[in-house]
Amino acid sequence: MERTPSQPALQLFSLVGQTALVTGATRGIGQACALALAEAGADICLVQRPGSTNTATRDQIAALGRRVEVVECDLADLEGVKGVFPHAVEKMGDIHVLVNCGGIQRRAPAVEFAEADWDEVLNVNLKACWLLCQAAGRHMVPRRRGKIINFCSLLTYQGGLTVPAYAAAKGALGQLTKALSNEWSKDNVQVNGIVPGYIATDMNERLLADPVRLRQISERIPAGRWGEPRDFAGPAVFLASAASQYVCGELLVVDGGWMGR
Repeated sequence: MERTPSQPALQLFSLVGQTALVTGATRGIGQACALALAEAGADICLVQRPGSTNTATRDQIAALGRRVEVVECDLADLEGVKGVFPHAVEKMGDIHVLVNCGGIQRRAPAVEFAEADWDEVLNVNLKACWLLCQAAGRHMVPRRRGKIINFCSLLTYQGGLTVPAYAAAKGALGQLTKALSNEWSKDNVQVNGIVPGYIATDMNERLLADPVRLRQISERIPAGRWGEPRDFAGPAVFLASAASQYVCGELLVVDGGWMGR
């Protein structure tokens, strides 16, 4: 049985010498995670839509003195997604951490929900994640080391309202995370998920703009506030680092206490 060499506690969180591939990092939670991993010492490969002029994340990572590269891909383009991981390896040389944070939302009552919207949400939020996880596994398993972090949702557990495709995708992503962990944990590849609660990001702008829903949600959060992207810096570094070496197939809920209410 392999054992991890003992390290001082703070060194367990160091990502010096590691490289992370991060989707959805141009803003919000993904950006906060990419910056946190860089602050912990990792070099970063960002996945951005073709033609994106948003260089904020890249510039901030470079200012930290870390290497940063960009792979262009629209996660709705599944053929393009298949080339992301090999392209990242070609640019960076090796990938130690995969963070699947890219996602989209479409809202409509179930009886009115468009098939095209259903397909797009499932492709971006589930199938693209699967393809990236599979590519990461092919890279990491033979090397007997790696970390995969899939961003799930409260709708991994709950059905939500007027978001049937999103609920289906995130529910499946939680189970996929556990299934991959069951296969790859023995190969020293830890696959885990992070479950955000209600976070003040662009994806939730419609909820934030609805006074009734905003009040209903805010009153239920024991922490007394909506989350902020920076609340995910610590969880991301933990799951990407040696500090979580024996954490396998877990969905880490970061929700201000919502799920315990």
